[in-house]
Amino acid sequence: MNRRALLLLCLPFAPNLAIAQSPPPYRDASRPIPERVRDLLARMTLEEKFWQLFMIPGDLDDSTHDYSHGVFGLQIAAAPGTDTAAGAARAHAERINAIQRYFVERTRLGIPIIPFDEALHGLVRSGATIFPQAIALAATWDTALVGRVAGAIARETGSRGVRQVLSPVINIASDVRWGRVEETYGEDPFLTSRMGDAFIGAFERAGIVATPKHLVANVGEGGRDSYPIDVSARLLAELFLPPFESAVRRARARSVMTAYNSVDGSPATQNRALLRDQLKGAWEFTGFVISDAAATGGATVLHMTEPNTPTAARHAWEAGLDVVFQSSWPQYRPYWEAVRSGMVADSVIDAALARVLRAKFELGLFEHPYVDADSAAFWNGHAAHRALALEAARAGIVLLRNERGALPLSDGLRRVAVIGTDAAEARLGGYSGPGTRRVSILEGVRASLGPAATVRYAPGPGRVVTEVVAVPAEDLSSDSGGGTVPGIRGEYFDNITLAGAPRMVRTDARVDFGWTLNSPGRGIPFDWYSVRWTGRLSVPAGGVRRIGVQGNDGWRLYLDGRLFIDDWKKQSSRRLLADVRLEPGRSYDIRLEFFESTGNARVRLVWDAGVADDWRGAIDSAVAATRQSDAAIVVAGIEEGEFRDRAFLGLPGRQEQLIEEIAATGKPVVVVLIGGSAITMSRWIDRVDAVIDAWYPGEEGGTAVADVLFGRSNPGGRLPITFPLAEGQLPLRYNHKPTGRGDDYLDLTGQPLFPFGFGLSFTTFEYSALRIEPAEMGAAGSAVVRCRVRNTGARAGDEVVQLYVRDVLASVARPVMELKGFRRLHLDPGQEAEVAFTLGPDELRMLDREMRWVVEPGAFRVMVGSSSKDIRLRGELTVR
Repeated sequence: MNRRALLLLCLPFAPNLAIAQSPPPYRDASRPIPERVRDLLARMTLEEKFWQLFMIPGDLDDSTHDYSHGVFGLQIAAAPGTDTAAGAARAHAERINAIQRYFVERTRLGIPIIPFDEALHGLVRSGATIFPQAIALAATWDTALVGRVAGAIARETGSRGVRQVLSPVINIASDVRWGRVEETYGEDPFLTSRMGDAFIGAFERAGIVATPKHLVANVGEGGRDSYPIDVSARLLAELFLPPFESAVRRARARSVMTAYNSVDGSPATQNRALLRDQLKGAWEFTGFVISDAAATGGATVLHMTEPNTPTAARHAWEAGLDVVFQSSWPQYRPYWEAVRSGMVADSVIDAALARVLRAKFELGLFEHPYVDADSAAFWNGHAAHRALALEAARAGIVLLRNERGALPLSDGLRRVAVIGTDAAEARLGGYSGPGTRRVSILEGVRASLGPAATVRYAPGPGRVVTEVVAVPAEDLSSDSGGGTVPGIRGEYFDNITLAGAPRMVRTDARVDFGWTLNSPGRGIPFDWYSVRWTGRLSVPAGGVRRIGVQGNDGWRLYLDGRLFIDDWKKQSSRRLLADVRLEPGRSYDIRLEFFESTGNARVRLVWDAGVADDWRGAIDSAVAATRQSDAAIVVAGIEEGEFRDRAFLGLPGRQEQLIEEIAATGKPVVVVLIGGSAITMSRWIDRVDAVIDAWYPGEEGGTAVADVLFGRSNPGGRLPITFPLAEGQLPLRYNHKPTGRGDDYLDLTGQPLFPFGFGLSFTTFEYSALRIEPAEMGAAGSAVVRCRVRNTGARAGDEVVQLYVRDVLASVARPVMELKGFRRLHLDPGQEAEVAFTLGPDELRMLDREMRWVVEPGAFRVMVGSSSKDIRLRGELTVR
């Protein structure tokens, strides 16, 4: 914090005399919350009301930011400068306390803030325990375990003073190309609902507002993030909305976050059908709705449905949004303008504000605004939480292939090769803090085998092949006023032909631009301009062999007046490189011309200076390490994340070639996959002995993976998503509706590589004695499905028993099968247990032709098995 803010926070506070003499009703905890809300509302100015509907990341550091009117809440970063988990947590709690004290004791009405943060699989702050990623938690198929994990995260989060988390993600992973699949609980609405409820319930019981997101369907065609959603109301209700309904009606989430995308042509942030009619109407949601960060203005700059941000804000609040979430304090201005000018009716503002104030009273923030920093130091990174992180990591690992019992490996091995950068990196996945002490797979293997074994590590070629980089600013210069300045001179024209005088001239540090939402500068149309960059290019040591441009085509590149690349057309986006010999120490005149006629431009000047692409040597070293070992463990990973969707699902870089050449040695090869989504494997899977998917297994992941590799833990995880054979099969979900003809392609099957619910074990299980009681019932009745499961192998292990249902004959097309129950069992060798599921109206209901939820009479096929493909028992239930 700056000196002024610190001084304010440290001054002794004189209590408001009126409050000291006669506390107003809103400060009386004995009064009913609705009465306290009404009293506080009546005392607030319009500006104070507005700030309770505005949330941002930040603190009190900047003295130009006026927080005297209060604010809904802040995302407050942890204080830097401490190396221990306890120290980081204590400092964070103290920082939040200090900022909370300002709002409670220095603002007119003393309304506390809601400190908020991200906690998808652990609080994203230093000192917090990081558990397996959400998709890995889903792979446990164990709601009780997920509830315990969420409880531990809530304990660490709440101990610091954070009272709202922007988690979990309960969107359906309907296309595994989506970069955010890792954040979800998979492709199935039933599994997602149960996992989401377990997570949300733990936070809400701990007095922390959970915020399931993003309402709704945040992935569109092609697996693209926040793409427009234009699906039928039926599909929306059947597939995408059930987890949100369950979150607010069963788990009692007190907040919901809207999505960036549009739904049926209306931005989700101002979609009346979603927010007012469905969420607050049909589902009777009493909490508050927040936008995604900076999403409210998206109607103006992205969806093009609003003329300006104040109008977009007005329509969002009228549609049912309660709180605007923005990325920084200065962004408040157009939203305040919408309120100040009277564009938003007082009744709309007051209704939104009542929801926010009710939550603050329910949380007890007026009575207990501060936390005990020692408690934060005690719980964050607690040994019990690390032990739970290890348990969850083990439970989520999925065994995908195990030919001839290749796994578990003998812990008597004395020479093992561990290959791949992911073996050493211990990546945690998206929305992660740094963890308290990350255990890599390499460390886990070494600890498991002990000092008597030789573990040879080779990083291999890595996940990313770098061939060119952006030309850096230090190698560019240009003339300005008779002198030379760093950077390159840019002349910007408000036409696409470089005609006339430039509308704007400036010096750019380098050419590396992505003008996605706007134009290069004031007065230039976002979709109609051209640019001429000129300057001098200095060549560093090592020289340059290739130079070029990548981005939207429509460019020409000149060196010393000579045209090297001519791509003066608009067609696509690509990278074009010219072969050159630019000598180190020399400089060259450079001119790059570019035009854009439709917007969404990207342009980047690139070369190969300083790029060392020794992938061949890296693979050779890995092969050599394998030849000197008795077995190889190849740890391979993918790249993904928010706004990092994948067009190709294979292992990136040259990892597939690495696996092939390692396998060619003839040594036993186990592949460990790191990532949060599906991976295609056709090129190499038949050449290796075993494959396990560890997802992003959290900070104890290395130990968990080693425990599975060497048989100390029997993998029992199951896939929460379908793995395709190839991208051309996508989208590919197990619960699709019947095709009108067939599933296959001319050149490929329509079947997956690994089906939903799949996972192997080191032991075997036998299913028997299916009973459905009663076998016939009324539409409002329920039936119990029972079966017996026996461990028929020689090892103790976990089995996930899965119940699927199909409506045999319905008035509208229904899915070929739907998950309606699951249970994870631990059985010793020879042990047998009975499993029971209940099927009632919630499990059997459907939308009829008039879009009414009904249970239609007729037969329902009941299927019990080990995956959506591996059905072991089948029966029939009749509804009268």
